Amino acid sequence: MKETTTDIVLIGAGIMSATLGALLKQLDPGYRIEIFERLEAAAAESSDAWNNAGTGHSAFCELNYTPERADGSIDISKAVKIAESFEVSKQFWAYLVEQGVVTFPDKFIHPIPHMSFVWGGKNVQYLKKRHAALQECHLFRGMQYSEDRARITQWAPLVMQDRSSTDPVAATKMDLGTDVNFGALTRCLFECLQKNEDVHLHFNHEVLDLDQRDGYWHVRVKDEATGDKRSIRAPFVFIGAGGGSLPLLLKSGIPEGLGFGGFPVSGQWLRCTNEGVIRAHEAKVYGLAAVGSPPMSVPHLDTRWIKGKRELLFGPYAGFTTRFLKHGSVLDLFRSIKFSNLRPMMAAGMHNLPLTKYLIDQVRLTPEARLEALREYYPGARAEDWELAIAGYRVQVIKKDEEEGGVLEFGTEVVSAADGSIAALLGASPGASTAVSIMLDLLQRCFPQRLASEEWQQKLRRLVPSYGRSLGKDAALCQEIRAYTGRVLGIPQAAPAAAS
Repeated sequence: MKETTTDIVLIGAGIMSATLGALLKQLDPGYRIEIFERLEAAAAESSDAWNNAGTGHSAFCELNYTPERADGSIDISKAVKIAESFEVSKQFWAYLVEQGVVTFPDKFIHPIPHMSFVWGGKNVQYLKKRHAALQECHLFRGMQYSEDRARITQWAPLVMQDRSSTDPVAATKMDLGTDVNFGALTRCLFECLQKNEDVHLHFNHEVLDLDQRDGYWHVRVKDEATGDKRSIRAPFVFIGAGGGSLPLLLKSGIPEGLGFGGFPVSGQWLRCTNEGVIRAHEAKVYGLAAVGSPPMSVPHLDTRWIKGKRELLFGPYAGFTTRFLKHGSVLDLFRSIKFSNLRPMMAAGMHNLPLTKYLIDQVRLTPEARLEALREYYPGARAEDWELAIAGYRVQVIKKDEEEGGVLEFGTEVVSAADGSIAALLGASPGASTAVSIMLDLLQRCFPQRLASEEWQQKLRRLVPSYGRSLGKDAALCQEIRAYTGRVLGIPQAAPAAAS
């Protein structure tokens, strides 16, 4: 089998590989990079605009990031971490725009208010407490809270249209929110990477296997167009293949990957086809997830920009699947079961029977039931104004647990070898929005000596001006950074004074 040598192998042409490739090429322009994608285009799976929320997750509106504790207080720690991470992503994007590496930021990022909306006395009290708790951190200053129906109607007319006047309602609104087309951003990053003679992106290439010998990883790939097989030798491999990452991690055989499993969840949207309705709504309105549902199923009435056109979506509706990718096999789940992860997967399944029931119920939803779910957020919705669209697939992480045997995780997780020679990204939300922070953490694990060098430290402070400092603790730094990214990216730069 023909074998070639390179410095870096990236598996999967999604936002994670694009971000890591862009970072590494900025830090060391001499790196040779080979990228392999099983489909015929970049960002065709999880990173595609139709396959993820595109919210620019800042924890402004996502209520699942601010759980209520047993004593009734609100835990904002996860929200702060996610808000900080998105600010880091914006800094890297702004640097690339300033340097001319990425042009026309309005191709991938737009300002859009982020709102949370609830009804019912208990939920209103929760949202009020959440708003008060978030106001203790400067990252969320400027968030408006209201129970006034007229004000909420002004913010988001559709959610109040034909709504009963008897139920108490409440909403928060953050004008610093953004919509991010991660598909467009991914393709832009790869276009820039391909301008380098030593970066090669291979579509329609399936990674068959990989193993480590003599200090190198040997990655065997197949060209689906010709049937040719070859091997690429590299000291570092990143597996950023979305739902396809878990099977490849298991094939690598690294001890750190033992015990990991995956639980796939499919998704669907309702897509608005009435231009008048689309124009009437300009916000991302998030609600509370149904009991037992996964975080990716948090309902939202969502303004998006896709291929230069304004869209309005509602969903996503979850579903049970055995595929790990939209273009995957129905055998994906069964092939991922190994002796090392059998117990964690069985334990996680036993502990999450309500989730399984919820997903099966979602699969059985009729068009009328989907419309009823939409009418909870847009009471005036008409069936003829909406069509069903397929959303992305997510593989939730299952990992070993000493007490439970196995637990189901809903975030993102980087699994890396002890020697730093290989890393894989597993999981889902808030993934894409926090890609830069995730990749900076990966650099710490896999390139520690180079990261500690003064050369890379200086470069990182140019790429991400807040690098090494906490935006959650330094209000002045946060204001300075937001002014910089807002000016360069063409999005709101500072929060207005909060109003009730």
